[in-house]
Amino acid sequence: MNATERALGRLASLLISALLISAVRVSAVLVSAGLGFAGISAADAQPAPSGPPAVGVIETVKRPVTETSEFLGRIEAINRVNVVARVTAFLEKRNFVEGAEVKTGDLLYQLERGPFEADLASKKAQVAQLQATLVNAKLTADRAKALLSGPAGQQSSVDAAVANQQSLEAQVQAAQAQVDLSQINLDYTLIHSPIDGKIGRTAVTEGNVVTPSSGTLTTIVSQDPMYVTFPVPVREALDLRERYATRGGFKAVVIRIRLPDGRLYDKVGELNFVNNTIAQNTDTISLRGTIPNSALYDFAEAGGMVRELTDNEFVTVLLEGVKPVEVLAIPRAAVLSDQEGEYVYVVGADNKAEQRRIELGQSTSTIAAVTSGIALGDKVIVEGLQKVRPGEVVAPGPASALIQSSMKPSAEAGSSSQAKSAGGKP
Repeated sequence: MNATERALGRLASLLISALLISAVRVSAVLVSAGLGFAGISAADAQPAPSGPPAVGVIETVKRPVTETSEFLGRIEAINRVNVVARVTAFLEKRNFVEGAEVKTGDLLYQLERGPFEADLASKKAQVAQLQATLVNAKLTADRAKALLSGPAGQQSSVDAAVANQQSLEAQVQAAQAQVDLSQINLDYTLIHSPIDGKIGRTAVTEGNVVTPSSGTLTTIVSQDPMYVTFPVPVREALDLRERYATRGGFKAVVIRIRLPDGRLYDKVGELNFVNNTIAQNTDTISLRGTIPNSALYDFAEAGGMVRELTDNEFVTVLLEGVKPVEVLAIPRAAVLSDQEGEYVYVVGADNKAEQRRIELGQSTSTIAAVTSGIALGDKVIVEGLQKVRPGEVVAPGPASALIQSSMKPSAEAGSSSQAKSAGGKP
């Protein structure tokens, strides 16, 4: 290797060393810059000190609320008649359509009449025979009395004639009673409806013998109006008495019913009876009212009407006060509860949250009626409750439009309910 080649080799080594040193320096600069940027980002990610939690509040107001108590009850027919036979005879004809509505006096069954007509004719003949004998006895008694004033007259003959006359008069009366009894039995062969109502299925068909011991031939139940009966726990009954006794008693409430499909019946009933004894097994007392049951459809071809209410139907009874009462109302969402009961948070002095224990009256799904614990105009926290702690400062603001609208009068907010089951707890 000559001197030129050795010089070129040294120059290449120097260039490589310089490039390596430059790369190391650039890497160090990049690393430093990355660390610097990372430090700035971490600093920027630090949260700023937080202020008081924002909450939505609403002022308590007075609201008219219709007091409603809810119970389970049944529809019952006011009149119910089990039709039975009064005499023994063959059933010749049935004159009604099963399931139809009948009127008082309508002919339902026709029994065999021949034997009863013959018996009646026989009893009438006996009366006629006795009446003829009685006429002769009266004549005999009159002659005996006329002869009594002459020498041939005897008092004993008069007494015997009068006694015979009176005996025959008694026999005529007995025979006439038998005629009346035969006429009654003949009338029993025509079985009429004693009431207006809906008739059920027949238990006996034509050609069968019916007797008084045959049992019920068919049943008729009245249709309009209907009874609605419902058991009320004694404690609730006492509350109802205290609530309405001074407002008019029975006239202070109306009865509404919710049908099994959830629909609210459009007719209103009135309370008219409270039982005089308490059921020992359920500790309840029975109440009863009447409610209209007008016809929905008239299927003339089927011989019957369709009505909304049916005997023994299971319904929900709503006992409503006639006049609304003023209550202190707050949104239902503002009410919290724990083992000690219900409470709310109120914004107090210096915007500090205060816990208030409250007692609720009858309420709806959106409105809570408060009987004690807060006053009119208190600012109740209804939104942001999860961030509220007693005694901590909050940032109050108006509640949302949804909450505000829920406090406006509506069909649901205008009434309050308290669900009860038969003999159960609210």
